[in-house]
Amino acid sequence: MTDYRREYERWLDSPALSDEEWHELDAIRDNDDEIKSRFRGPLEFGTAGLRGVMGAGLARMNIHVVRWATQAFASLIVAEGDEARHKGVVIAHDCRINSPEFAREAACVCAASGIHVRLFDDLRPTPELSFGVLHYGATAGINITASHNPMAYNGYKVYWSDGAQLPPHHAEAVARNMAGIDIFNGVASMPFDEAVEKGLIEIIGAETDELFLQNVLAQAIDPAAVKAVADDFQVVYTPFHGAGHILVPEALKRLGLKHIHPVPEQMVIDGHFPTVESPNPENPEGFYLAVDLAKKVKSDLIIGTDPDSDRVGVMARGKDDEFHTITGNQMGALLADYVICARQKSGTMPEKPVILSTIVSTGMTRAICEANGVGYGETFTGFKFMAERLASYAAAGTGERYILAFEESYGYMMGDYVRDKDAVTASMMIAEMAAHYYQKGMTLLDALDALYEKYGCFVEKTVNVYMEGVDGPERMAALMTKLRTEPPADLAGQRVVRVRDYKDGTVSVPGLGAVDRTPISGSNVLYFELENDTNFIIRPSGTEPKIKIYILVRGKDRAECQARAGVCAAVAEAMGKE
Repeated sequence: MTDYRREYERWLDSPALSDEEWHELDAIRDNDDEIKSRFRGPLEFGTAGLRGVMGAGLARMNIHVVRWATQAFASLIVAEGDEARHKGVVIAHDCRINSPEFAREAACVCAASGIHVRLFDDLRPTPELSFGVLHYGATAGINITASHNPMAYNGYKVYWSDGAQLPPHHAEAVARNMAGIDIFNGVASMPFDEAVEKGLIEIIGAETDELFLQNVLAQAIDPAAVKAVADDFQVVYTPFHGAGHILVPEALKRLGLKHIHPVPEQMVIDGHFPTVESPNPENPEGFYLAVDLAKKVKSDLIIGTDPDSDRVGVMARGKDDEFHTITGNQMGALLADYVICARQKSGTMPEKPVILSTIVSTGMTRAICEANGVGYGETFTGFKFMAERLASYAAAGTGERYILAFEESYGYMMGDYVRDKDAVTASMMIAEMAAHYYQKGMTLLDALDALYEKYGCFVEKTVNVYMEGVDGPERMAALMTKLRTEPPADLAGQRVVRVRDYKDGTVSVPGLGAVDRTPISGSNVLYFELENDTNFIIRPSGTEPKIKIYILVRGKDRAECQARAGVCAAVAEAMGKE
């Protein structure tokens, strides 16, 4: 921890601060807790880059922190040699407050290090940034976004040449570089116009959109299903004021849909997100305008993408004529079954197909894969781990080809042109799948019920235990330590039969001790296997001050599963109050 008072005074004395920043910091002079919160140490740079509340201070997202992180990242690129500098970096941003300015400043710092920059001319979906890195053969990518976080946040995501988020060893190198660079005096920047004139900053835009969309449309498996119902099939779409506003409707239109109804109020690009409390498609309350529009136009399907268009949420009309959320786990299972069946029918299934998911996602996907002779792979949460798994398949040369990757938090990926969550492609595939079922007189909720009949009943719940404040990280660490040193013998009235500690890879049985090893390790996750096909998984969030608890239940029917999941959820919520 830094001497937060000394660091605070250093910032106040720095000529680098604008008048607005100086007054913001001067106003907290008598608030020691606020000073400590802003200056106790820097935002931690990890594989997800940086994310935090915007404001002046070492532990806030601001232009000085962005320049500082970029100088450290630029040093990593420069260390790779002249070719890496020439291949350069692709930079994008979302709709958030300060995002365009942060992206421009990052470009200027890279240019000052002699790194060629391709800078998008306006906000773009995160998957297009990943695509840009791969398509242009860039060394790296930078995306200014806080994804689905509330309005007060912004972030700095970094990508490497494989199009995936930065691997751990590179993230650690950037963090070390930052520690050796003075935030004010150790950063070099080139004036924007000069960098453009010298060819160090190149503006990209529509031409990259077109190339990206061509790849997206190539993932469609059965466009004929869409064409067959296009005259009647209606889709409502909302980008939640963000970066999906152009490419998602365009992808749906090119797929063959004729009746696409964007939510007018939420097509307005605005980082204040005026129509929602949180622009997170996981939260059904944000869809209220979309539901009103869907009822008006008689649509059975609502698609919503988050501000950087990497996550997609869906609501579908039920038999009660109301709209119900389809969770990330449920959508992953629906897509898995649809992609398998559609590829088998069309003759496009690869020889060794694989579906990837995560250790905290529904067990239904494994059941679907096993029933259909498709390989199934599990990774830690995060598409960078899925990208690593795909790279390992390629390196092994054994022929595995993935046909879908997803995680429970509303992220889906297909194709080899991106290596991150892709709500543009996912929106298109969800629309194709919904059209397929519409032709059969079914909504996606009907299709989900059919999956439960076919593969068994699965129910999942996620509980977020927030631990905010200066001592939040310490409280989160204390809870994980306690669970490791004093593991419970039972949870929610069910006996713990095995514990997987993915931090060190130990698999233990209460009363017997260590009995096995997990296939993967190195992540701060505790996985409690309970009797009666129930799993209770705990991990700290990497981007927010919270512990995430995942409850996965399999049972004979939904009533039984929901009852068991509800009991587990109550236990999970109580953990945050201890």
